[in-house]
Amino acid sequence: MIGELAERFGLATHVLRHWEDRGLLSPERDGAGRRRYTEADAYRVAVVLASKAAGMGLDQIRALVDGGATGRHDVLERRLAEIDESIAALERSRAMARHALECRSHDISTCPGFRANVADIVAGTRRGMAFGAHERGPARAGAGA
Repeated sequence: MIGELAERFGLATHVLRHWEDRGLLSPERDGAGRRRYTEADAYRVAVVLASKAAGMGLDQIRALVDGGATGRHDVLERRLAEIDESIAALERSRAMARHALECRSHDISTCPGFRANVADIVAGTRRGMAFGAHERGPARAGAGA
């Protein structure tokens, strides 16, 4: 029954109905039309929950669980590209935070090492940040540390 499966995962029943509408679940029906969930359905719910926790959207998740989904590889390749982009942004953020933490300049905008990393943004030739492209951290000579 839908209530039992929902309770098992701490979900509201409308969530399971929504996932069914989106093609993520397809429970069997009994003679009266009531949903009958199997252990295979429980694993699908677990995959959906794990995928959502990993940042995937329902369309991306459908590509994982629908063997007949068209464009499956395209969806997953785009997701991998998004992940790579996120990782690169996090690495830049970590490098900036580490530099700021170790830099002697309290105001990082006055740090020569940091300024080298944003000079092209100041010049208007780039938007965004590619921190670390010009140096590897404040330990480098002349980096403002």
